[in-house]
Amino acid sequence: MQTLERLGMIEVYDYFNKMNDDNVMLAFKGGITADLLSSLLQIAENKLDRETDKPKVKKKVFNVLVECFQNVYHHFDKPMDNEEISNSAILMVGKEDDFFVIMTGNFIEKDKVDSLREKIEFINSLDKEQLKHVYREVLNNDQISDKGGAGLGMIDIVRRSGQKIVFDFQPASEKYSYFSLQIRVSVE
Repeated sequence: MQTLERLGMIEVYDYFNKMNDDNVMLAFKGGITADLLSSLLQIAENKLDRETDKPKVKKKVFNVLVECFQNVYHHFDKPMDNEEISNSAILMVGKEDDFFVIMTGNFIEKDKVDSLREKIEFINSLDKEQLKHVYREVLNNDQISDKGGAGLGMIDIVRRSGQKIVFDFQPASEKYSYFSLQIRVSVE
């Protein structure tokens, strides 16, 4: 692991410039707790206040942020076979052209990958009316998991953003994959 001494102050400035050029509003890597999640959402809300004067856009972006961040918090599997990666979730918010971009990443057990992939692909295949119908159906059938889901958060992300979820699974170890999610929310 590099320390600031070995990293060099010039490289820190390079990181700053890269984040500034890429319009990164918030970036976090580490373990997620309920208190930390609350603090990150407060910071994101304050930054959104400075980025847009449109209350409807701010509300839409914030609601998608909440769903994305809660998804990481509730579904983060902590690999114990490699201590170095055990607390490595990532949460990022940026602005790109006419979109706010929300990116998350967290470890999940490999045996959950196929099921999650199928859920997201199914949700991504639905049009606006179908999303609304499936959302209501899940709510009415009380299909809520012990972690609070049933895909409602993912459905809500797509409904609110009007965009498909971009996602990926990268093998991380024998037991775990790294789940990356990206969603774009229009500034209009």
